[in-house]
Formats: sequence, C-alpha cells, structure tokens
Amino acid sequence: FLFQLKAQTPGNVEELRCLQVINRQQESSNLEELISNQSCLKLANTIKAYVATVTEDVIRRSVVKEVRRSYFNTSEGQVPSKTAGKPSAHLTLRPQSLAPDGNSKRFGNLSQSCRHAIARWEDSTIHSHLQNITYRDGRLRVNQAGKYYVYSQIYFRYPSDGAGAQGSVPQLVQCINWKTSYSQPILLLKGVGTKCWAPEADYGLHALYQGGLFELKAGDELFVSVSSLAIDYNDAAASYFGAFRLDL
Repeated sequence: FLFQLKAQTPGNVEELRCLQVINRQQESSNLEELISNQSCLKLANTIKAYVATVTEDVIRRSVVKEVRRSYFNTSEGQVPSKTAGKPSAHLTLRPQSLAPDGNSKRFGNLSQSCRHAIARWEDSTIHSHLQNITYRDGRLRVNQAGKYYVYSQIYFRYPSDGAGAQGSVPQLVQCINWKTSYSQPILLLKGVGTKCWAPEADYGLHALYQGGLFELKAGDELFVSVSSLAIDYNDAAASYFGAFRLDL
C-alpha cells in the first residue's frame, strides 16, 4: 500500500518523508515526529479515511452476499416458494358465478334445501386472497392439517312476485359443506332466514352469515351451497367465503 502511494507522488519529498515516518510507527510507539509535522498528520488522516472507506465497502459487499445467499436456493439457483405464513383464504363472489343445478351434481349429493353449489369465486382481487390454501372450481382445499375457522356470508337479493309477493314467505338457506375422503360431502354449517317483504318492494335483501371452528386434515375440501340463485353477486363486500387456521 505504501509502495503504491510512493509511486503516485514522485518528486514530493515531503510526502515521501512522511511515508517513511508513518512506516516506522509500525516498529516504534514514538509518535512525536509524526505529531509535530502537520503535513504528516494530514497525510496520515487521508490514509486513515481511505482505509475506512475500503473496509466499509468490503463489509457492505459481504452483507449483500449473505442476504442473497439466504434468499436464493443455492443448490438449485431458484427463489424458494413463499411457504411462510398461516394458511388463510378469503374469496368473494364472482359475477355469474352460481352453478346451474346440473353442474351442482359434481359437488356430490347436496341437501334439498341447499342444492345450488357456488362454483366460482374471486381469489386474487383487492378484496380476496389465498395463502397456503388451494382454490379450484368453487372449493377450498386444505394443505396443512389443523383447527380452522370456516365462515361464509351470502347476500340474497330475492325478487318479488308483484301482487303475489304479499303472501310469499321465501326460505333462504346457506350451507358450508365439507368434502373428505368419504364419497359424499358432509354438512358443516347451515344458516336459515325466513323473510316476508312488503308487496310494493321490488327486492327483498337479506344477508346470512355463519362461521365455526373445525378440525381439518390435509386434502379436505370446503364449499358453499345455497337454496336460491337470487343473490347479489355485484358487491364484493357482501358475499364471501373463507377459512384460516388457528394455533390452539
């Protein structure tokens, strides 16, 4: 290092002498000659600042390499999948998302009062998300066993029948179903609302919410079915379906 500085300052006798003084400090603790010469002090401080800069740069590069090594899979050279975080899902109803009766058969034998399976949900919008739970064709599939809080809300928008609406008493039913290795789904939760609206009302609006805690295994599936296709599916905040694992 001192050799490089000497090469960069040919002809500068004062600086060369200072370099010789600084070099001698490695063998002697006598600093009187260095302190008494302001030029030598200035040169020493310059060298000190340069060494500090180089050291800081080496440390920074080392930290960056360590961060990259911890983030990337060094054996495969790929970014690891995002597996951190507790399993959770919140889905919102999609427009025209209700399955016709014929398509509901692929969900299994459903209760007559809840025979319309909801086959399509939004899973990647500002109102919805998926984390360590799989969604496909109306079903949530559990990947990690545990106790899960399962919930759903359906916002029914039941049309009136004109003059005949006064005597009509529609029964609105919402079901959360559990599909295991068993061939047929199991009814987990059932919510019922019986409403009678004024005859002059064009629509009767009613929201049914339900939720419960269940022990689920990896591979279990959940889905929602309803009694009526008369649902307001344009409001993402009104009709939804989800689950999240609790550490109990």
